[in-house]
Amino acid sequence: MAEILISADLHDISVASPVNQASLSYWILKRGDRLMPSRCDLFPPEMIAFLPNIILLDVLQEPLDFRYRLVGTKITLQMLYTDNTGKTMRELVSKGQGPGSKIFGNCQQAVETRRPVAAKTPYVGKNSDFKSTEDIILPLSVDGETVNMLFVTAEFLDKAK
Repeated sequence: MAEILISADLHDISVASPVNQASLSYWILKRGDRLMPSRCDLFPPEMIAFLPNIILLDVLQEPLDFRYRLVGTKITLQMLYTDNTGKTMRELVSKGQGPGSKIFGNCQQAVETRRPVAAKTPYVGKNSDFKSTEDIILPLSVDGETVNMLFVTAEFLDKAK
């Protein structure tokens, strides 16, 4: 699988997964000449290639937290084996998602920098066929400045031997 490398104002974001390449390209298309697109710019019929891999997170402030607004079917059925819709990462600290976890830190970085964050995350779920996922965390904003939602896609990488 060939990696796509995006540079210039996006700080050399590199993703290998075709799913994450498609969502990153879509985000870039939708943002146009803005810092980031808004949630209302996203249209599910245009996202068929990566829709099952999507997570939408509301960004909550004081204290910073992330609430699962939407979780795609592949994430729910093959990665998490549960539906976290409506829950916050702080509620899921026992599952390794609260402050101090890699995923929370990556989401925080996307909020603070207002830029996409690509990460390879160790997979610790019930699907023993895989050992990691590649995530792309893409910020969204209603006002064009403040990140109020994160558009995330995740895909399995590295088959376990």
